[in-house]
Amino acid sequence: MKAILALEDGTTFEGTAIGVAGTVTGEICCDTSVMGYQELLTDPACKGRIMAMTYTLIGNYGVCEEDNESAAPQVNGLVVTELARLHSNWRAEESMGDWLTRHNVVGISGIDTRKIATLQRNKGALRGCITTELSVEDAIQTAQNAPELTGADLVSCVTTPTIYHWEGESRAWKLPNKTQGDLTNYTELPPVSYKVVVYDLGVRRSTLRRLRQIGCDVTVVPATTPAEEALSLRPDAIILSDGPGDPAALSAVTAQVKSLAGKLPVAGIGLGSLVIAIAIGATTRKLRVGHQGCNQPVKSLCSGKVDITTQNTLFTIDSANMPEALEVTEVNLNDDTVAAYRHASQPMFGVQYLPTTPAGADDTTNFYNKLIQTIKDVKAGKYNA
Repeated sequence: MKAILALEDGTTFEGTAIGVAGTVTGEICCDTSVMGYQELLTDPACKGRIMAMTYTLIGNYGVCEEDNESAAPQVNGLVVTELARLHSNWRAEESMGDWLTRHNVVGISGIDTRKIATLQRNKGALRGCITTELSVEDAIQTAQNAPELTGADLVSCVTTPTIYHWEGESRAWKLPNKTQGDLTNYTELPPVSYKVVVYDLGVRRSTLRRLRQIGCDVTVVPATTPAEEALSLRPDAIILSDGPGDPAALSAVTAQVKSLAGKLPVAGIGLGSLVIAIAIGATTRKLRVGHQGCNQPVKSLCSGKVDITTQNTLFTIDSANMPEALEVTEVNLNDDTVAAYRHASQPMFGVQYLPTTPAGADDTTNFYNKLIQTIKDVKAGKYNA
């Protein structure tokens, strides 16, 4: 079946439909990852987006439900150069094509996705439309009328409706060594030493798994949970997860962070870190081109060390309006935007990259190390930001 991809600047592409027939719109976001397509497409932070994968072959190792970051794909649509017709992996449960169809994802293949990346580099973020139904002219008009992500509260679409205790499989994968009599596929979990409450702005399952792997008992609460209710759970720390949309639109969440400030450690990832920054007094802005992919270089201003990080964000802290209480600790070397910060006097900090990246770089454990150390310092009454 023929499909059309139209961009708001009038650029159009013709390709082959994948997934299901229909028409979808969203901001076009290019991801440079070679692997991890399933984790990306099920990431709640991708709500409102059409993802274009710049790697030329997607789906070659199939899909496995255990690797989902949420219950189902979150993207509005998918653009690939080539969708693998065959897949090969011992953990695969179905092909990516069948998976897209089963989850009613509208997509298109046969597209020069690197040309899309070049267009965005030159023109900035573009809205798009994938359709199997409309004419080229109507598809362009539909793309131009697509909702903007600036000012959009998409967290309400992805947050949990109720409080729950994380009971999911959290043991890390390992390859069994049959020659030594090891037939298990998982490492052992440490005993629980701390209790954390996670505000679900669009939390990834891998974040919850990693928290359990470092010895945390994890309770997840809706994004609008009052601070008093979160504190009644008696956590050692509060974490604001990543998620979709504009952090400036989350005034209700920001108000709860202000109520939590100074009472216990508060840490944020991605969107969550931006909400905390706003609560401290910063402002945010939309990036000209979002940070997507597993090759984002981030430099520590303290040690000078550079980590290669995975990122999936469209907004950043506005460095032109930085409050004195916010201290920048890491910067993105591609565009000098804030990659991590801390509060000057309170146990609050945040990172823009993804500290749990099963499908990408895994050298950014400093977020979790900082979290545990901050909990210990607060308990010992010697917190030093």
